[in-house]
Amino acid sequence: MTTCPCCGLKFHGALTSGCKGCGARAVGEPLPKPAQELPSYGRALALAVSGSLVALVFVVQILIAFVQKWTGSLGFWTWIAAGETAAWRLKWIAVPVLFVVLWFGRKLYRSITAQPAKFCGVRYARRGLLASATVAMLIAVLIGITVPARLEHRRWAQEAAVRAQGYAIERALFEYKIKYQTYPADLKDLQERISDPDGTLAAALANIDPITYKPSSAVAAVGPEKSRRMRGAVIQKASLTSATDDSPSGGFSFTNYSLPLAGEDKILGTEDDWIILDGMVTKASDIAKGGVGRSVSATALEP
Repeated sequence: MTTCPCCGLKFHGALTSGCKGCGARAVGEPLPKPAQELPSYGRALALAVSGSLVALVFVVQILIAFVQKWTGSLGFWTWIAAGETAAWRLKWIAVPVLFVVLWFGRKLYRSITAQPAKFCGVRYARRGLLASATVAMLIAVLIGITVPARLEHRRWAQEAAVRAQGYAIERALFEYKIKYQTYPADLKDLQERISDPDGTLAAALANIDPITYKPSSAVAAVGPEKSRRMRGAVIQKASLTSATDDSPSGGFSFTNYSLPLAGEDKILGTEDDWIILDGMVTKASDIAKGGVGRSVSATALEP
């Protein structure tokens, strides 16, 4: 079967007699193959160049990170820290690129070793592939050793966000206490009676269920006789209060409060919950274990 190079027609016979489709005719017999053919170095060159570029980019990123975070020391751990920074900077680009380079590089290297007479530069191809694999391994190791520390920093950031929310609410409650000599009966009173020019309080209370706020009074914790005496004192104090006073009416003041805050999972009732308890922002698990924040006012936690 012969294929005409002019029209692509396939027919039986030789081109010397002419193509049956277009009439093209060969001027002579095809030239014989050369006795010796030089091996190709293109595949080995591709592997060497790719490995060199990958290594060069990684080294340059390490030097940039080292200069940016240089503390005056040329010690080993300073270079390790620079390598960790470079690895994290390159992770989204280097990981897919290295995967492609290693996959194609392995195929090219196999083809070179399978036909040594046709392809040359096996040693340079091996070095290029090894450089790419080494950089990939270094990036994976440098990222891996920093994962625990970065997870710890992420936990700190999440806790700091919850604490900032809690302290914003606690500051408003403290202002309310100073102004009205009692804590608010509900969070609606807090929002209506405390100024919030920058919106900090509104942002802190945005995702909080108002019914989770539990104010309480120390009067409820005393005995019956003492409670009656204190109730009379409160009534007497209320009768002396000026009519222009903005404090809530009724002669009853809240002295304690508790307000749970959802943790990382944004769901109340789990182990990562926090609680604002009488001016302190503490993990609810620590209070349940008898840790920081456990006091007489912890009775506010009870439903």
